[in-house]
Amino acid sequence: MANIEEKVEQLVKDKIEKMGYELYDVEYAKEGKDYFLRIFIDKPDGIDLQDCEKVNNEVNDILDTADYIKQQYFLEISSPGIERVLRKDKHLQDNIGNEVSIKLFKQINGKKEIEGILKEYDNEQITISCDDILKINRKDISLIKTKFNWE
Repeated sequence: MANIEEKVEQLVKDKIEKMGYELYDVEYAKEGKDYFLRIFIDKPDGIDLQDCEKVNNEVNDILDTADYIKQQYFLEISSPGIERVLRKDKHLQDNIGNEVSIKLFKQINGKKEIEGILKEYDNEQITISCDDILKINRKDISLIKTKFNWE
């Protein structure tokens, strides 16, 4: 499915950027019996419903013409949210020094979820500072996202 995500990203990136938005991420997923193509956009002062509608109207025909996705799917355009999923190296780089929440496939030090400050990363590992400096293999991470302090 990553291949579809990459193709869609290349297809719509220039159009979205010319509209004044950042293409944050593209996700293609099957949930239950339905397929979803999610395009996450951002801009410095945030995203609202009108922004999503504008981008939807611009990319819908482009996607239909390219016809990369053969099965029926639902197109969703949205903001990456306040607690953003970090799937790409650019996302990690932009969040060095910020607090993150990491969910793991298997326990490390008796925990399957760890929170801390993102210190560095490479192709193999992510380093965070929590009670200690912890290096986590990227292949052991099921989800990493920014953590917002709601207090």
